Amino acid sequence: MIRFNTRALTLTAALLSACFTPAFAATDASLAPVLAAPEGWLNGPPSKEKVAGKVVVVDVFTFGCGNCQNVVPNLRKLGAERNDNLVILGVHSPETAYERTRSNVVESLHAQGISWPVALDNSFAIWHAYGVDAWPTQLIFDRHGKLRKTVVGDSQDADVDATIKALLAEK
Repeated sequence: MIRFNTRALTLTAALLSACFTPAFAATDASLAPVLAAPEGWLNGPPSKEKVAGKVVVVDVFTFGCGNCQNVVPNLRKLGAERNDNLVILGVHSPETAYERTRSNVVESLHAQGISWPVALDNSFAIWHAYGVDAWPTQLIFDRHGKLRKTVVGDSQDADVDATIKALLAEK
């Protein structure tokens, strides 16, 4: 009879999982899945020319999420401060059936003052492309379009700001 140390197996599995989470694996990701946005855009689509050579923050959210709403003021501030060198894009991946309805998303974007382009992601194609597993998640890309940082959750404004500042300083 073979006996397993279940505590050791559980710890090993947890460590391996932490090393190979989708967010970790996605660090070589490009902006292509976002720009493709198979379900369309609200507030107008971004062009490749608009994002070329700029730092890009992709905010993956759902409009009914309080934590997601908490990051919006900082995104607005960042966009206003660095509008020539920074592009903000949203990806709306709904949590509830109500959040899947386009008119509800449009109404919420207006109410929250979200004016940047927002990709609709009802099928979670973009969500899965980047290994996102929580709302909100902010994906921060450098000037070459390479994913450099993934920030999960709200109350991370200082981390987001510092990452953007560092990437803007790079050439």
